[in-house]
Amino acid sequence: MRSLFEADGPLARHIDGYAPRTVQADMAEAVASALQEHSTLVVEAGTGTGKTFAYLVPALLAGRRVVISTGTLNLQDQLFHRDLPRVRAALERPLRVSLLKGRGNYVCRHRLHKALQQPAARHELTPLHELQNWVQKTESGEWQESGVVSDDDPLLPRVTSTAENCLGSRCEDFEQCFVVKARRNAQTADVLVINHHLLFADFVLKEEGFGEILPGAEAVIVDEAHQLPEIAARFFGSAVSTRQLHSLVQDSLAEAVALGDVPDLKQAASDLAEATAGLEACFADLKVRERLDIFRQRGRTEKVLTNVQETLQVLAQQLKALAERTPDLAACAARSVDLASQLEGLLAADTPDRIAWVESIGRGGSLRMTPIRVDGDFQRLRDAHGGAWIFTSATLAAGQDFSHFCGQLGLQEARTLRLESPFDFERQARLYLPQGLPDPNDANYTGGVVQTVLPLIEASGGGVFVLCTSHRALREIAERLRVELTAPEMPLLVQGRSSRRELLDAFTRSGNGVLVGTASFWEGVDVRGPALRVVIIDRLPFAALGDPVFEARLDAIRREGGDPFMEYQLPQAIMALRQGAGRLIRDPQDQGLLVLCDPRLRSRPYGRRILASLPPMPVVKDLAEARAWLNRIQKAA
Repeated sequence: MRSLFEADGPLARHIDGYAPRTVQADMAEAVASALQEHSTLVVEAGTGTGKTFAYLVPALLAGRRVVISTGTLNLQDQLFHRDLPRVRAALERPLRVSLLKGRGNYVCRHRLHKALQQPAARHELTPLHELQNWVQKTESGEWQESGVVSDDDPLLPRVTSTAENCLGSRCEDFEQCFVVKARRNAQTADVLVINHHLLFADFVLKEEGFGEILPGAEAVIVDEAHQLPEIAARFFGSAVSTRQLHSLVQDSLAEAVALGDVPDLKQAASDLAEATAGLEACFADLKVRERLDIFRQRGRTEKVLTNVQETLQVLAQQLKALAERTPDLAACAARSVDLASQLEGLLAADTPDRIAWVESIGRGGSLRMTPIRVDGDFQRLRDAHGGAWIFTSATLAAGQDFSHFCGQLGLQEARTLRLESPFDFERQARLYLPQGLPDPNDANYTGGVVQTVLPLIEASGGGVFVLCTSHRALREIAERLRVELTAPEMPLLVQGRSSRRELLDAFTRSGNGVLVGTASFWEGVDVRGPALRVVIIDRLPFAALGDPVFEARLDAIRREGGDPFMEYQLPQAIMALRQGAGRLIRDPQDQGLLVLCDPRLRSRPYGRRILASLPPMPVVKDLAEARAWLNRIQKAA
């Protein structure tokens, strides 16, 4: 295995720019052993390890059916269209490979046909006809390739399917269905690339008419595995949203209009629409996530929820009575029964192992039930499929300790391996811990952060990420920087004013931008070269108290006699901080300055543990030394 990664190996011979890395070969050996032994491996591979090749090479050589799950669709596409073909060609392994995404990424022929028959507005006809023409030519059916609709297009939900509204094998377009085709290809693949949501959906959602993906897989490799606990909690819970209710109403009304002789169905759907609008009004003033029992005490909320329950049950009865008339009515009937059951469960009292809560989304909101722990459910998923399981990410440990990540998913028996980044942080990076800032709870803290970092931004000439731990801090910092930074050569880019992709493109093109962002810019962002030379983090990313799921997890640890801060809050903050700090050095030639503004790094005992978890970069002692380092970087560029 190691010889494949050497300077005269197949990767170096066939892949432009490939350079051997000892840690990459170390990881590949560990992955190969886990695949051979059908065991569980957890690998933290620091930035620059080349972990994708480190698991792809042994996966392609294992002689087993392997499922690879990634964190996002972008990573999924990159893995399938770029990395996998290069490694497969280098190893000369003519294996069958397949890419499978969630059903929402594929145009649904049936729903497209219905939308053409009943467009919501005349201006929809042109894009609908363009989609219809494209569908006749496409092989994949992935709407992103069409160039007709975007991910925020209101037309998109009407031409794609969900697990709730899909007709499955009852659909007249079943044999031509893009989802069916993709799933059939997936079932015959030697290597299958999916994403985390699909990994859980395959286990949790029993989608009628579709075969499962994982049975028969002898290994599952999970990349960006640090995202798994939160995704697991979402999938092992339950939810009813105003969007789901409105979607059921719209599809039921469309069927009622098409049939023309079912006035009671039309009335029942209209009544649920009115009840759902009332529920949307209850969400209008909700600013943060809230426990469901508290939400129910607000104004008329309890009465509104009772009305939604009653009108949903009436609609379900009407739909069940007519279900045999069309496949679409049968699907609506099944959806209504399922939603009624989910809502009944959500409105029941909390259990010790689950928490019911609500959140505002768009014009409406969602009622949710979330398990406080997911280790048992996740163990059931693993037991159902057996084989080898490999979990990898750049951040899975708090320092040298994997117990937090492994405990969340029930992986206590796993072998763990931590590989340091091959980058030379001693040479490439510096860490600055500003002094004199007030306590982060002080009302003047964010203003103090801006005044502290302004000289650094000016000295750097831009090329700065300002990563915030809250939207409130983002707004305040962005507004202050807007006033202070007036040089046109340093454009200020703020999350929320454009899409994430547009902001990153503009930042990279400018070479001197100042980008202010929150959570979505802390990970999965790869800006190489001098365009990014300073990363500023406003405060330690401790999760905010008040979130109902977070509070329930802390309470559960207390009930078991544990220390919520040391066992949960601190490890979570360390992993999040390492993700943000990891944006700085992405290439062997990168140089940069990491600025951590939070004074608790020096004043609290846990600060030493946090600093010890970061890459080993020298600490500059004051502003003058930080500026000197930035001047050195600029001259080198």
